[in-house]
Amino acid sequence: MNTLEKPYVVGIDIGGQTTKMGIVDMRGQVLAQTVIRTDTHDDVNLYIDDLSAALEKIISESDSDEKIRGIGVGAPNANYYTGNIESAVNIVWGGNRTIPFAKLLSEKAGGLPVALTNDANAAAVGEMTYGAARGMKNFIMITLGTGVGSGIVINGEVVYGHDGFAGELGHTCAVRHNGRLCNCGKTGCLETYASAIGVARTAREWLEMSDEPSSLRSLDNISSKDVYDAAKEGDKFALKIFEFTGKILGQSFADFVAFSAPEAIVLFGGLARAKEYLYQPIMDSMNANLLPLWRDKIKIVFSQLKESDAAILGASALAWEL
Repeated sequence: MNTLEKPYVVGIDIGGQTTKMGIVDMRGQVLAQTVIRTDTHDDVNLYIDDLSAALEKIISESDSDEKIRGIGVGAPNANYYTGNIESAVNIVWGGNRTIPFAKLLSEKAGGLPVALTNDANAAAVGEMTYGAARGMKNFIMITLGTGVGSGIVINGEVVYGHDGFAGELGHTCAVRHNGRLCNCGKTGCLETYASAIGVARTAREWLEMSDEPSSLRSLDNISSKDVYDAAKEGDKFALKIFEFTGKILGQSFADFVAFSAPEAIVLFGGLARAKEYLYQPIMDSMNANLLPLWRDKIKIVFSQLKESDAAILGASALAWEL
C-alpha cells in the first residue's frame, strides 16, 4: 500500500515515568491516544510487551487496522541514525547499555517500520509544526520533565551531530563547585536542579538546612507538584525554590544563546506548568548573563500544545518518511 492507502502513523513519547502514544493522521490530528507506565519493568522486553498491547488496543478502537504506515518514537538517548536507545539512565530498563529499540518494537508490531529520535527533538519538531515555534527557523526546545531534554533547531533543521546525540543541554554544567551528582555520573548538571526531580531535591535539601515555615514540612515524599501546589497557595518557601530554579535556568539559557543565537527558547513538559513562577526569574537571570547584543531580544515561550501532543506529533512525523 502507498501513503494514501495507509493514512495514519503512530507517535510514541517515552518518558522516565510514563509513555504516551497516539494515532495521527496526515493533518496532524491525534485520533486516539493512551498512556502506560514506563517504569513498571526493568526488562525492556516486558516493557515492549506492554507497549505493543496498548498500541494494539488503540489501533483497534480507532479502526486503524491495516492503515498504519509506520511508528515514530521519541525517547531519551535515542539515536536517530541507528534506531538504538543508548545509556538512558533515567529509564529503569535503560541503564548503561545499548538497546536496539526500533528493531525490537518493529518485530513486536508485526514488522511495521520504526524510526526514533531524542524525545526533546521530537517535541521540537511537533512544536515547530503545530505550536509555539510555528514559523520559527531558529529556536531551542527545552523539556522540563523527569530530566531536562533539549532539541536545537537551526535554519529549520534539527541538529543531530555526527553521531545522532547533539544537544544534551541538560547535562551541561550549571553549578561548578559542589554540584549535585547526576545519574549520568557528572556533577552539577542542569538536570539535577531544573528537572521535576531536581526541584523536589531542592525542597528536601532546603528544608533540612533551614527552619523556615512551609506547608511542605508536613509531607513525607515531596514532589515538584507539591512545591507547585504550595507556591499557588502563596507559600514563600516554595516561591523561593522556583526563583532559585528559574535563576539557574536563566544562567544556562544565556550560555545556550551564545551557541546558536535562537529567536526563542520554548519550554515544554510537566515542570513548565509552573510558568507563572519561573518566567520572570528566567528572564531576569538570562538577560543579566547575556552579552549586550542579545539582551532583551530572546523570547521565552511556553508550549501551546496540550501536554504530550508536541512529542507525539513530532515523533509521528518521523514515520511519514519510512
